[in-house]
Amino acid sequence: MIRPDWHIVEEWIAPGRRVLDLGCGDGALLGHLIDTRQIVGVGLELEDDHVAACIERGISVIQEDLDTGISDWFTPDSFDYVIVSQTIQAIRHPERLLVDMLKIAREGIVTFPNMGYWRNRVQLGLLGHMPINRALPNPWYNTPNIHLCTLTDFEALCDELGIDILDRAVVDRARRESPLLRALPNWFGEHAIYRIRRRD
Repeated sequence: MIRPDWHIVEEWIAPGRRVLDLGCGDGALLGHLIDTRQIVGVGLELEDDHVAACIERGISVIQEDLDTGISDWFTPDSFDYVIVSQTIQAIRHPERLLVDMLKIAREGIVTFPNMGYWRNRVQLGLLGHMPINRALPNPWYNTPNIHLCTLTDFEALCDELGIDILDRAVVDRARRESPLLRALPNWFGEHAIYRIRRRD
């Protein structure tokens, strides 16, 4: 199934380029980009079932834990783009991953659930518990998400690391854009999608 936000990612990737997808899951996004953008795609994934699904799809995949780092696997400028989709919040050191990914690729695309989304604020601020919703479905004690952030947090980290933000899209639970999301992205955006590169 093709997610609506994939079309945003697709628009940011030039045809025929080399793409690395970190935490690629079952390879569905890479498969979509191969079909629509004729990319040369490689995935990194830890889970056995997802690796097997990638192989079934014909996706080149390396089984590896992102927390151990990626610089040992690839030389600088090995790829045109590195994608980290709905994974960076589950990494022990997201700041290291951002720096490393922009060493091995010209540009990066990062997507994550926005902790500043208004429903999350209500659950935490008024109801007094960690948010549970479609974007964050697990209870606090059983979640892979260890570094949740808002759009403001992510943009501040990029600035601190010397990373330029080339594009940003903010989408709702159906992963679509709207005028309200563009007007108040940190309040009404459930998911954020960023296109980034190293600052010259």
